[in-house]
Formats: sequence, structure tokens, C-alpha cells
Amino acid sequence: MKNNSNTQNPNMNNDTGSHDPTMTQEQSTTQPIDATMEGEMEEANEIFNSLFSTRRPKDASAGLSSATKSIGKGVLAGAISLVAQPIAGAQQEGAKGFFKGLATGVASAVALPLTGVAVGAYQVARGVGNQAEANKKSKMGMQWDDEKREWYFYYLDKEFDEVDDWYRSMASGGGSGSGGGTGGNGMEKKVKDREFYDLLGVSTNATSGEIKKAYYKEARKVHPDKCPDDPDAAAKFQKLGQAYQILSDEQLRSNYDKNGKPDNQNQDELMSAIDTTVFFNVMFGSTLVEPYVGELWIASVADLLMKDMTQQGDKMSEAEMAETLAGKAEKNSMESKMKQIMREIKVAKYLRDKVQPLVDGTVAMDDFGAAVQIEACKIADGSFGTTFLNIIGFQLEVEAEEYIGFQKGLWDGYKAQAKKNASATSTNVKITGAAIRAFSAGRKVYSEVERSREASTNSSATHADGRQKTQEEIEVEQAMLAAKKFEENLPTILELVWAINTRDVKNTLRQACKKLFADAGATMEERLKRAQAIRIIGKEFLEIGKLVGKSKEEVNTADAIKARAEVAVMTTMAKAQGQEVNEADAEELIKQHKAMAAKRDSYASLNSQQSA
Repeated sequence: MKNNSNTQNPNMNNDTGSHDPTMTQEQSTTQPIDATMEGEMEEANEIFNSLFSTRRPKDASAGLSSATKSIGKGVLAGAISLVAQPIAGAQQEGAKGFFKGLATGVASAVALPLTGVAVGAYQVARGVGNQAEANKKSKMGMQWDDEKREWYFYYLDKEFDEVDDWYRSMASGGGSGSGGGTGGNGMEKKVKDREFYDLLGVSTNATSGEIKKAYYKEARKVHPDKCPDDPDAAAKFQKLGQAYQILSDEQLRSNYDKNGKPDNQNQDELMSAIDTTVFFNVMFGSTLVEPYVGELWIASVADLLMKDMTQQGDKMSEAEMAETLAGKAEKNSMESKMKQIMREIKVAKYLRDKVQPLVDGTVAMDDFGAAVQIEACKIADGSFGTTFLNIIGFQLEVEAEEYIGFQKGLWDGYKAQAKKNASATSTNVKITGAAIRAFSAGRKVYSEVERSREASTNSSATHADGRQKTQEEIEVEQAMLAAKKFEENLPTILELVWAINTRDVKNTLRQACKKLFADAGATMEERLKRAQAIRIIGKEFLEIGKLVGKSKEEVNTADAIKARAEVAVMTTMAKAQGQEVNEADAEELIKQHKAMAAKRDSYASLNSQQSA
């Protein structure tokens, strides 16, 4: 009975570490061996998959691409093994090890390329087998998921909701510990100071959407234009704006909830109210084209950097600040990625709404084209308008031509694709060239300032009347020299910024058009009409941009750039303080600054001549 009991429960005594008397020696050694072999097989499988491309190919073309990669990797790995194995063997066992390694290397040099060829042939066969399905799914308007390796229907509005939900989740603390976006229906979240919440009349658990809605509601009540008889209206409106700026920003709101208002309230409130988008809109005149390009990447990066540097900056040591910024790197990376996706979605939705009347047939094609021409002329009249028209026009036209081409025939699609790729390559070359010139200019400025500093250090700097200059006067002169040299190189720096902006806008429009044309919320016929309408917009923008560009010269001199930058800073600070400054006002200020700068230069030149 005892033996039968042990036979029925072979693991009964395992907890005490005793040996099962019914288990043979062969059985007791088999389990560790099997576990070791399983681990080695998993490791070998991982190495194999990392070396050779074995994922499911979309179609015959993808299968051929996968085969090419596998063969190439096999040949490269074989060549490396042929060289590395003898060297490793010689280091371990001398001459004997060298020959062992040589034999192993030769075997690998033969086996790995052959394996690559075999895997490549398998991938080609899989790709050819999947071609029929790919044709069918493509005609249905489905998209290929490169990560999941499967076909799916893409919906523009669905992606918008998903990204918007992500933002809501982030605003409510990731869905935990902050009320989960209950909007005040649950218990109030405990905060150190609730003055800003009370100003907006919202719960401490309010979502970002509720805060925004409350702000617009309260702003209408206290706006100076609505309350001309209230002398405190401007102050109330400014205070309301500061509250909204704090509570609408996740990081600033979290800091406010935890620490309350900072001691240096006025300065911090002003910094938190600064919107870097305003600066770049004035600097590059992008207000009219914002629906087509969204928030420029360079403005988005500047905004994230400013938030990180101002949040609790005065309360942290340098080490703590570095640690905090390092900890936010991953979060900011994700936030930046989601922000770009939302930017592309918003541009796609704007384009969808813009072309919908033509798609529906409620507007004739001639009328649609005429409206686009009028819009293009308005954009061209603004600063850098023709530059934006050329960039946007080209990208919209080529994206539409590529989609229409592949829908109606392969040749036109590949032709547009080659044109687009050539433009992207040209843009990257321009960025590289502009970066080199900007770096060279920066080094030149640094060298000249450094030589000036050394000269003033090694010799006694004196005034014209022989008096020796103080250290403070020398430092002021060096700072002025550095500023002057920097201003002289502003056109070079602007060239680099514009090259970056160009690639940014092109990539954004490329993804936006891809989403617009892939949207399963429209039939295939409607998608084709969307593409045809987008082609009209692109063509008109490009033609107006080139036509006006010949007669309108964009002023990119150092003085013009400096004047625009100064006005951009003034406008940004003014809006941060609750003042309204429209684009026409900004352009007028820029003209005034240019005129004042010209007068200053004239007076300076006259004084210099008189002194001589």
C-alpha cells in the first residue's frame, strides 16, 4: 500500500528534499537535462530571430526585402565569424586554438550564408503566398500593422479619441491617486492651495476639459472689453489667465497641488504664462498656416524645456534638477510622441473638413479652387508666407499624386514616391549643410571673443584719454562684442532653423495625408475624391507661392531677423500678461523696430565720423 501510495503521489516527499524511491536514476537526471536543453533552445531561437528576418511579410515585395536582409546578414555574420573565431581560439589555446577557431570559422562562413539563403527563399515564398490577400485587403482600404503583422481598418476619429483619452489620463494622474478624472463627482482631492480652482469655479478633481470650459466661461465675464466700467477687470482677467495656465498644464498643476503658490509668485506666474508658441508664430509668421502645419516641432521642444526648467527650479539644487530632468526624459519622450501624433491627427481632420464640400459635391471644383487661391494670397502676404506656401503646396500635391497614382496604376504612384523621396533627401542635405555652417559660425564667434578676452587680459586696456578701463567695463565690451558677432550670424542660424522647420512640416503633412487617405470612415471613392481635392490645394499653394515669391523678397538680413526676434519676445511677454496682440500689430511693431534700428545705425555712423 505504501508503494502504491508513493506511486500515485510521486512528488509527496519533494518538499522535505527526500528522494522518491519510485523514481529511477534516469528519470531524476532527465528533468535538469531537459530544462538545460530548453534554455539553450530558447537562446538559440532568440539569436536566430535577431540574425534573420522571419516575421510575416506583407506581400511579395516585403518578402523579397526580408530575404535580402536575411542573406545579407548571413553573409556578414559568416565573414565576421571567419575572422573572429581563429583570433578568439588563439587567445585561449594558442596555435591549437587558432586552428580550431579557423575550422569553426570556415564552417560558419559556409553555414550562415546558406542559412540566410534558405530563410530568404522561405520569406519570398511566404510573401508571394500573401500577395493575393494583400491585394484584396488593400482594395478594401485596410492598412498593414508593421508591429502586429496583420491587416486592420484605420479610423481617424477613433485614433483622435484614443490619443485624447491618453491626455485625459495623464491630466488625472494616470488614472490613480488623483480622482481619476471624476470631475468633482467624487471626493475632493486634497491640495495645499485651492485659490486657482476657486477662481475657475471647479473641483480639485476637475479634468483638463472641465478646466478649459470653466476658463472660457469665466473669461467672458471679466474680459476688459465686456466690462468697460470695471477698473479691476484687466487685473481679474490676468489673474484668471494665470490660474488657467497653471491648472491646464499637468506638471505645473501637480506642483501647485503639492506646494501651493511659490514665494516669488509674480515671476513664476509670468514664467508659467509664457506660451512659446506665440514667440515662434511671430518669429516665423505661422499663424495663418497653423491649421496646415500645427505647432512647429521647434516650438514644442522649447515649450517642454521651459516647463522642465521653471518647475521648482528655484527650490532645487543643480544635482536635484539634473536628477529630476533625467527622470522626466522618458515621460517627455512619450509626451512629445503623443503630441506629434495629435498634431498630425488635427491637421488631417482640418484637411478632411476643408475638402468635404468638394467631396460631397456641394461645392463646384472651380469655386473650390478659387477659394484656395484667395487663401493662398492671404498667406503669401504674411511674413515667410511664400516659403510656407512652397513647402505645404509641394508636400500636399506629391502626397495626393502618390495615393491617386497607386489607386489607378503603379507607375504614377512610384513616380510620385520617387519625387517625394528625392525632396526628403534634398532637405536632409540642406539641414546637414546649414548645421555645418552654423557650427562654423559659432566657433568663429567664440574664437573672436576669446581673442578679445585674452588681449584685454594680457595688456592694459585704456580709454581714449588714457584712463585704464575697469574689469566691469572690459566685461561689458566683451559682452557687446559677443552680441554683435552673434547678430551678424543670425541669417546662418535662421537658415538652419528653417531647414529643420521644412523637414518637420513635410513629415507632419506626410503622416496627416496618410491618415486622411486611410480613414475607413470614408468609402474608397470618397478617399480618392479627398486626394483629388488635396492635390488642388497643393497645386494652388505651390503656384501662388512661386508667383508671389518672384516679386516678393523675404528679408532675412541680420537687422530684420533681430527686429523680428525682439518683437516676438515683446509679444510673448505681453500675451503672458493678459494683453491682446494680433498678427497685424506684431507686423507693425516689426516695421517700427526696423525703422528705429536704421535710425540708430545712421546716428552711430554719423557720430563715428564726427569723432574721427
